[in-house]
Amino acid sequence: MLFDPEIFFQQLINPAYLWGALLSIAVAAVSLIIATVIGFFIALGNTSKKPYYRGPAAIYTWFFRAIPALLLLLIMWNALPQLIPALKADWYTPFIAASVGLGLVESAFMAEIIRSALNSVDDGQALAGRALGMKPAAVMIKVVLPQAIRTALPPTGNEFIGLIKYSSLASVISLRELLTTAQIGVNITFRYAEYYAVAIIYYLVIVTLVTLLQSKVEKRFAWSSRNAPKRSVRTLGTQTVAVATAASRRRAADEPDETAETDDELAAREAAEAAEARLEKKGATE
Repeated sequence: MLFDPEIFFQQLINPAYLWGALLSIAVAAVSLIIATVIGFFIALGNTSKKPYYRGPAAIYTWFFRAIPALLLLLIMWNALPQLIPALKADWYTPFIAASVGLGLVESAFMAEIIRSALNSVDDGQALAGRALGMKPAAVMIKVVLPQAIRTALPPTGNEFIGLIKYSSLASVISLRELLTTAQIGVNITFRYAEYYAVAIIYYLVIVTLVTLLQSKVEKRFAWSSRNAPKRSVRTLGTQTVAVATAASRRRAADEPDETAETDDELAAREAAEAAEARLEKKGATE
């Protein structure tokens, strides 16, 4: 039984495959959102200096990194409704079970990606923000996260592509995604090559589009000063350091002469002066 091009092209334009592809993308997208939200808080716990935050975060990461995705999907669809009767209702669909299950597994990996991205931001950035009078939440949102996102984007894009492929595991809980659509056709006609070839084409197209989108997003978050003249970059850095230094000195001037600097003010002033010295040294070498 040779490869039949007519069957291949008929299935290539079959709306069932398009719907299966969209369902795979939707499961991957929802799972990634769940994983990113949970992973962010787990990453904050892993980077915390307080043991009662760091301990539970480490246990969560260890547990969900060890559980196979297929096993967790079976638990979400078969075991949980047995323990929680509310999940036997019609609203609990295979799409919800697959999205939550894959999101929980992926959150452990996203936590490590986000943790490494947060650690890549220099501590002096947060200290300079605090010297300018910003609250810790504002420092995280306006100073640390924009730089951490740039570092986390490439591995996050790879995880999204992996989730699109892992969505095929949801066939065990009756989710009719892309691979399940091809398998149903194979079970009816026993034409393996034609139906599986169509699934390959759809996966290739999806991954190509996601890769192009990831590239555009990465360029959007790239440093805007990378292609700027060196003089303007140096001037901007000097002005930023000068503002941070002036702010720390104003704080010190507001205190009575007999009162010493607090630890935060001293650390912010030292960080600002060190950054200013590095900029002056860089300007002298150029």
